[in-house]
Amino acid sequence: MPESVKAALQVDHVSHVYGTRRALSDVSFRVAPGSFTVLLGLNGAGKSTLFSLITRLYATRSGNISIFGHDIAANPAAALAQLGVVFQSRALDADISVRQNLAYHAALHGIGMQQALRLSEEALVHVDLLDRINDRVGGLSGGQVRRVEIARALLHKPRLLLLDEATVGLDVHARADILHHVRQLLVREKIGILWATHLMDEALPQDDVVILDKGHVLAHGSVADIVAAEGVPDLAGAFTRLVQSTEAEGAA
Repeated sequence: MPESVKAALQVDHVSHVYGTRRALSDVSFRVAPGSFTVLLGLNGAGKSTLFSLITRLYATRSGNISIFGHDIAANPAAALAQLGVVFQSRALDADISVRQNLAYHAALHGIGMQQALRLSEEALVHVDLLDRINDRVGGLSGGQVRRVEIARALLHKPRLLLLDEATVGLDVHARADILHHVRQLLVREKIGILWATHLMDEALPQDDVVILDKGHVLAHGSVADIVAAEGVPDLAGAFTRLVQSTEAEGAA
């Protein structure tokens, strides 16, 4: 992506510590508008910490993060207006309906009731759940709940969608269903997507991938290019080789 084109997400030299433990070390990468980028790392790699910084749950103390050119520290309102987020932990109220959950979220964005209903219906169409709008969330399957959370993240028409381990705890069929719906969003809505996962098979050869391990970016590029550069048959092999090489350098 040319430097003149504003990135959907720009992360520049971001580091973060918890007390004496360094969770992120000089992390830099870009997510292009209308692209699918996989943030790949095992548990403890720093993915959730990075998401917490991007979404302003934590303040950025070292480095810079911007969304479509808006610095999240200097202009958080403009930056976060472009951002939709699906966190790893479930965040819907199981005792009320899908419609009520979405209406509450819309109110937090200052969206009125009538507009909220229209936007809710549009978002639920995108995840193929409009027919469940009046159902209680507690009566939905795990995969359906995830799709409602994606619909909720789309209510305010963001241009960048972050998903943190969105398929965790789901069976194989539900995982495939969530990925299908998110990739269809990419095709239809042309939004940038950052998909954080520890599962290698959720990345396709044409995807951009950022490999994160122990807070360090080990590689950034297309899946196909990284696999070719490491001289291995697949992404799992490339990931293993990169991690082992880093560990060997650290031990030297």
